[in-house]
Formats: sequence, structure tokens, C-alpha cells
Amino acid sequence: MQGNEDAQNEYLDVSRMNKKKKRKEHNEENEKLVIEQEREMKKLENSLFGSQYSPVEFGKEDKEEIQDKLEKENGAVLAHNYKNVEAVENILQTNENLVGGEKLGSVFEVSTDSSTIAFVGNEGYILLVSTKTKELIGTLKMNGTARSLAFADDGQQLLSSGGDGQVYHWDLRKRVCFHKAVDAGCINGTSLSTSPNGKLFAAGSDSGIVNVYNREEFLGGKRKPIKTIENLTTKVDFLKFNNDAQILAISSSMKKNSLKLIHVPSFTVFSNWPPLKKSLQYPLCLDFSPGGGFMAMGNAGGKVLLHKQHHYNHA
Repeated sequence: MQGNEDAQNEYLDVSRMNKKKKRKEHNEENEKLVIEQEREMKKLENSLFGSQYSPVEFGKEDKEEIQDKLEKENGAVLAHNYKNVEAVENILQTNENLVGGEKLGSVFEVSTDSSTIAFVGNEGYILLVSTKTKELIGTLKMNGTARSLAFADDGQQLLSSGGDGQVYHWDLRKRVCFHKAVDAGCINGTSLSTSPNGKLFAAGSDSGIVNVYNREEFLGGKRKPIKTIENLTTKVDFLKFNNDAQILAISSSMKKNSLKLIHVPSFTVFSNWPPLKKSLQYPLCLDFSPGGGFMAMGNAGGKVLLHKQHHYNHA
């Protein structure tokens, strides 16, 4: 009996030791994984936006001095020559099927208070960057691909749309989606714009349809747009309300002179735009001056056309 008890105790001791050893090895693996993930994230942030400690100014110091300086401050070369290009491309990659040939990362939106820049990433990711520190401060994840963004409520909220045909509303303080709903008749969302007062938003699709919604009603469950605009026949690339939300500009880069100005209160198209015998070429983007007196439009030919809006007295 004594021999059996000794053997049993010895077996229990060995079993405990094996469990402790496995637990220790598992904890060490987890620690290594966390350290590696933190290191990769830091490399990615610095490759995208530069070192948070000391932005590199090439040409003022030779490469060896820059490398030594970064190694001392960060413990690794994080920004030198932007070596971690592959990690950046994994998030901001080129994918013609997603955004019609545009490079992901070139699609972005600046908040109304100029504190945050939201970048469209791949696989439904949205990257939030601080304009003050130039650092990545958060990410959001849509179910479908992300294609367009628009800020609301003085930069506290963000709207996004994309490959699943839904419009997402994000609370940027909590980094959560608090509402999403299908844009009526939309399969692929391609553009968004909110009015300066935040009461309206417009959503464009690859079919050329633009839906204008009352944002409060949309968040309350009403899915029907207050107006559906069908004046474009190709993918809607860009939408923009002017300063008092009296004008909504809609454009498509797929067709020459494909830019329309909508009178928002009546939702009618200005018939004298584009001007007769005036070629806009292929419009890419546009914006209105703060007072609404001017509208600047950039086209695929690399030119910026400035137009005077005579109804507005202030620039």
C-alpha cells in the first residue's frame, strides 16, 4: 500500500510540473505575440505618418546619423527610408475592383474642425489620423468595402458607405457604429456628402443615382429619401453641398462635362450649368469657398477651373 501511495504521489508531482511548464510556455508565447504585434503596429504607424518622436528630414543629416538617432530614441529604425512599405500596402493597397482604379489611401475626408483625417482602407477598414500628431488614433471596420466618407456634427460623427450598399453612422468619441441602414436602391455606394448644418446628407452610387435624405428621419428609421436625383448616368464620384446647403454639386469622372448643380430647396437642376461651349473635361473633385461666392473644380487633365457664383456676394 505504501508503495502504491508513493507512486501515485510521484505521478501527481510530475503531472503538476508538466502543467506548470506548459502554462509558462503558453504565457511566454502570448507575451512574445503581444510584443510582436505592438512592434508591427508601431512600424506601420511610423511608415504611414513618420516617427512620432522625431520626424525625419532627409538631406540635413547623412543616413548613418539619422539611423543612429532613430535607434537611440525608438530602439529600432522605424522611419528610415520608409522600409516597411509592404505593411502600408496591405492596408492602403491598390484594388481596381474596389474604387475604380484609385489607390486606397488617396480617398480621405478632413473633419469640419480640422482635427481628424479619415482614410479609406481596404477590406472595409477606415483609418483615423490626428492632424496634430500625424499619428493613427483609431480604426473602424465596415462589413463591406469602404468607398466614401463624410463627417457630421462638427467632426464628432462620421458617415461611410461602400460595397454593401449601406450607410453607416459612427460615433468617433466611442469608436462605434450606432446606426446603419440600406441606401434605397443602392448596391454599391460610391460617394457621400453632409450639409454644413448636418440636417441633410446625399449618397451617390455606381448607377448614377443620388439620394438626398433628412438625416434625423433616416436615423429614426425612415428609409425613403426626400429626393432621388437621376441626372447622371455613370458612377457618382463626388458630392458637395455649398456653405448654406442651397446648392448640391454632383459629378462623375466617367463622362465629359458630367457635373450638375442642384437647387436643394426645389431639387431642380440649374439648366445653365455647365455653361454652353465650355468644356469641363472629366471632373474629379470640387469645393465651394466659405462664403459660397466661388466654386473650384479639378479635372482629369490636371487643371483647376474657378467659377464665380454671382448669387453670393461674399467669397
